[in-house]
Amino acid sequence: MENKQMLKKMADTIRFLSVDMIQKANSGHPGVCLGITDVLTVLSERLSHNPKNPKWLNRDRLVFSGGHASAMIYSFLHLCGYDISIEDLKNFRQLDSKTPGHPEYGEVPGIEVTTGPLGQGVANAVGFAMACKYAKKLLNSETAKIINHKVYCFCGDGDLEEGISYEACAMAGRNELEDLVLLYDSNHITIEGDTSLAWSEDVKKRFEAQNWNVIEVDGHDYEEIDGAFELLNDQKKPTLIIAHTIIAKGSCSYEGKASAHGSPLGEEDIECSKKRAGFDPKKKFFIPEDVLHRFRCAIEKGDLAEREWKKLLNEAPLVEQNETLKTLLNPDFSKIEWPKFEAGSEIATRVSNHQILNAISKAIPGFLGGSADLSPSNKTNLANMGDFPNGKNIHFGIREHSMAAITNAISLYGLFLPFDATFFIFSDYMKPAVRLSALMGLKRYFIWTHDSIGVGEDGPTHQPIEQLSQFRALPNFYLFRPADASENVACWKVALNLNAPSGFVLSRQNLKTLKPFRAYGEIENGGYLVTKRENAVLTIIASGSELMPSLQAACHLELVGINANVVSIPCMEIFNEQSKEYINKVIDKNTKVLAVEAGSGIEWYRYADEVICMHSFGASAPAKELFKKFGFTIKNIKEKAMEMFGKPYVKTEIKGMKI
Repeated sequence: MENKQMLKKMADTIRFLSVDMIQKANSGHPGVCLGITDVLTVLSERLSHNPKNPKWLNRDRLVFSGGHASAMIYSFLHLCGYDISIEDLKNFRQLDSKTPGHPEYGEVPGIEVTTGPLGQGVANAVGFAMACKYAKKLLNSETAKIINHKVYCFCGDGDLEEGISYEACAMAGRNELEDLVLLYDSNHITIEGDTSLAWSEDVKKRFEAQNWNVIEVDGHDYEEIDGAFELLNDQKKPTLIIAHTIIAKGSCSYEGKASAHGSPLGEEDIECSKKRAGFDPKKKFFIPEDVLHRFRCAIEKGDLAEREWKKLLNEAPLVEQNETLKTLLNPDFSKIEWPKFEAGSEIATRVSNHQILNAISKAIPGFLGGSADLSPSNKTNLANMGDFPNGKNIHFGIREHSMAAITNAISLYGLFLPFDATFFIFSDYMKPAVRLSALMGLKRYFIWTHDSIGVGEDGPTHQPIEQLSQFRALPNFYLFRPADASENVACWKVALNLNAPSGFVLSRQNLKTLKPFRAYGEIENGGYLVTKRENAVLTIIASGSELMPSLQAACHLELVGINANVVSIPCMEIFNEQSKEYINKVIDKNTKVLAVEAGSGIEWYRYADEVICMHSFGASAPAKELFKKFGFTIKNIKEKAMEMFGKPYVKTEIKGMKI
């Protein structure tokens, strides 16, 4: 290789920018920044991207699963010409800087996805590669390759120890994601010492068993690294490049040591390391002119590549592909023919949701998704839409954690509106990725069915109790728990117009469809008065399956002189965002307030004086028996309300129903 000396100088520039950033901040992770930089430098010569337009659709996606390598990432982006200045590098890890401790999507140009918890980025890269494969199916022809980019992901030993990476990589091999390249920084070091302390598997055999192509290189030999990239052409499956590296490569005192992982190297070592590499030891944040010129070539190359791509799009034979692309980029929700449900009919919200998903899918080409092996129960199959990669139905297998992270990346790709699905109890396996979706503000949808003790006979292991409270506590996340089929439709209309992730919590059991009336307010405000009584002294708040018994209890309470308004709040987060005036009209502050929900319910104390909720795990029994046992009945709601007013309980009868 003719330019080995220049590549070494480029790599050392990234190294020393990184350690200067970490030293100035007195915080960060220098070991990885020194160790994997040679691979990143060689890749930079091949990477197809445009620093002046980080959102160019056909760019190579570059994911850093080990987000703690952020100093290296920011240094690289600055050198390439992204909108990150030297001053930004100097403000590394400082308040309100563009260079936080771990890279954050939307805050830093050039960052494809927010990573942090190890393994997330690996699954995100799989999601990008899946989106790429489906985009190629929709947009490419034999004569025009509109989508032909790669997805590169840097990861380390820690990423591959995490279970999410195993789930995701198994799916990548199963789906033969030929554009995915995993760059494994194999330095055999963790925070506690050598990886052998806790890990001894043969990674090469593991990936070969998962249908990956595996290449091994010396991660500091530029010719070997470049040769590995040469072998990527015409692959029919994903590729793992195992780069054997030395942590803190080039450090005078810390090379090969676990102590280099998460602490600044110190001025003395940095000066020694710079001197040994031929850099001025006293200069900080120094960039040689020839190095800057070499990296900044990315601007001209990227701009040319994008212009050629746009020229290809404008060629006459691509009219159909162009129209498809425009439709994917700008979905028209007004074309959705929403299902209608007859008042009085009984249908589980998971079943009405099936009709809703299919209506959206028929109208919106980029709407796709699937379930973690539960589509017959979640009711998420998109009829006559085919299976991925040739169709819209993605079979994630029993891989909830990676499913959520994969779907995050499909959302980020730029063309698709994805959903994924499982039982609500298994959202626990998805939580880290759900949290990151909220942090990034992704437009994507979580479908969670079997929403409460209504699961029934499967018992407490499968009955979600605390999960509603957990997700309502998550910032920038919207949780919908519709009370019936019609409310489900209305909730979807709201969710499709949110620029944030949404979750739908749906019943297993049938729920009666209410008449479409409102006493005050609209569903798009998160909550509304379903019934309003004159001289009301009580307000009953409910969501989901608990709305119907609350309405019936209010009728019985009227007979004993307690006039009760009934409020449905299918989305507490949106309701909380409304004006005080709106909230006070829906929940009359002159009334006592009782909330009813078959979950932990602690968040309802924001509005309620008393809450009928779960105080324990559930039990194994038919759903009706469980609702009776735990107090979610007309009788118990009525009894609790009378207790709030100091009235002794008396029986009442409406149309033959004695309560």
